[in-house]
Amino acid sequence: MTVLVPTFVSSVLLLFGTGLHPLPWLTWLAPLPVLRLAPRVGARVACCAAGLAWLLGQSRMWPYFLGALEMPLPAAVAVILGQALVFAVLTCAYRRLLVNGRPLAAAAAVPAGWVALEYVVSLALPHGAWLSLAYTQADVLPVLQTASLTGPWGITFLVMGLPAALAAATTPQVQGRGRIGGGRVLVVAAVVMALSLGYGTWRLSQPHPVATARVALLDTDRPDDTADLATTAGRRLLDRYVRRIRALPRSTSTVVLPEKTFAADERTLPVLTGPLRRLAVEHRQDIVVGLVLDRAGTSSNAALGFRAQGGEPVLYLKHHLIPGAEEELRPGGGLTFVSPGHGLIICKDLDFPALVRDYRGHGAAVLLAPAWDFTEDGRLHSRMAVARGVENGLAVARTARAGRLTVSDPYGRVLAEQVTGHDDFTTVTAALPAPAGATVYDRFGDWFAWLCMLLLAAVTLGRRRFPRAGGQVARNDDPRISQAVVTGGTRYSFSACRGGGGRRWASGMRAGGQNP
Repeated sequence: MTVLVPTFVSSVLLLFGTGLHPLPWLTWLAPLPVLRLAPRVGARVACCAAGLAWLLGQSRMWPYFLGALEMPLPAAVAVILGQALVFAVLTCAYRRLLVNGRPLAAAAAVPAGWVALEYVVSLALPHGAWLSLAYTQADVLPVLQTASLTGPWGITFLVMGLPAALAAATTPQVQGRGRIGGGRVLVVAAVVMALSLGYGTWRLSQPHPVATARVALLDTDRPDDTADLATTAGRRLLDRYVRRIRALPRSTSTVVLPEKTFAADERTLPVLTGPLRRLAVEHRQDIVVGLVLDRAGTSSNAALGFRAQGGEPVLYLKHHLIPGAEEELRPGGGLTFVSPGHGLIICKDLDFPALVRDYRGHGAAVLLAPAWDFTEDGRLHSRMAVARGVENGLAVARTARAGRLTVSDPYGRVLAEQVTGHDDFTTVTAALPAPAGATVYDRFGDWFAWLCMLLLAAVTLGRRRFPRAGGQVARNDDPRISQAVVTGGTRYSFSACRGGGGRRWASGMRAGGQNP
């Protein structure tokens, strides 16, 4: 029961504190039970308990990976099992540091290690920062502002660091001379949290004027697949969108349609460009539409931007394609602006912080994003886009089929939102916020992720090069039992070690710190 109860509690907290629809306050608590368990049991038990808790906590993701995403079974196993193994390893490292009398290092190793995992995965796999724990806090605006300093990595550090600090600080019987006690760990954790929340509250309180320009996001999910403009159904859908755009208020300056709304080739492309170009000029609106574009036998996931002042439409090609689902498409590159400060981006590209940061560096104030979700992950993907906006001080207008229409400001406030998937049109309109100032993350990039990797290396190398004598955390089953005697007014400590044929007794240190 000593092991099963903490493991079960952590798994339940992970089950509801992570995933597609997390309860943000549960995320902060999820690691706490198994971390408190770790120094009270053996290393193997602690490792297994942590790994099992993570595996059980991610059980609701299997249907999403294998069903909605149609992810190959080995890939799904690698994602979930890999995270469980890393959590188990970090728990063992935490236990080792804590047993060796280094609670502050133990509390820092867990969040630093998890940030290192997320950052390496974001660079190595074709999904960007998709697996970050930071998105669990996307609706907690004071916490979310940390992203403007550190990117998603700082939020992950807070979410994993607070339970690690609480667990380390409340572990009983941390003994030894010169140790950093539990009280100091709590003080450090309180200062970090106070600085983060204080900064977030201050940033949210700053006045930020709203511009007069308005954006409209439109979607209908009938038909629920890409409509080829060579067919009657495709031309009929285009007519419906044109009529809907004409019905928008004339104060609307930008209109965004979903990803892959139409399919066109060089022969049928004028069927789309002719009406939308005329409509953009007539209503003085920038119009953005997603389509599958076939040119010279090569297909791309594209967004066309029709400018209010007329001229040829601008073209953006999706950079990061979905493995398996978009293998027949060619990825694109570069940045595209439909008007000054208004950049085009498509769905999954918002999962990659570096691309959004590049847009900001080239003067973007708003990102217009056609998208297509998988219904059940609509909330998650919309909040990932919100987080990208906070990181770089950008407004984001994201139109997702089978998801959500979402407009957010540079502080993560959702200005307008509706769930899509209806037969009729779903429409949201919102005033676009004025451009915000540059952020620390925009200027310095992933500096915090690198700092966490350096911190993790320092903790690991420090433990190996500078072992701390004595000062261990007592456990009921620890093979080392500390005892002390007092002789002639001088206190000596001894260590009884269970070993091969019996007991070995070694004299310890004087209370004053000198050899007897």
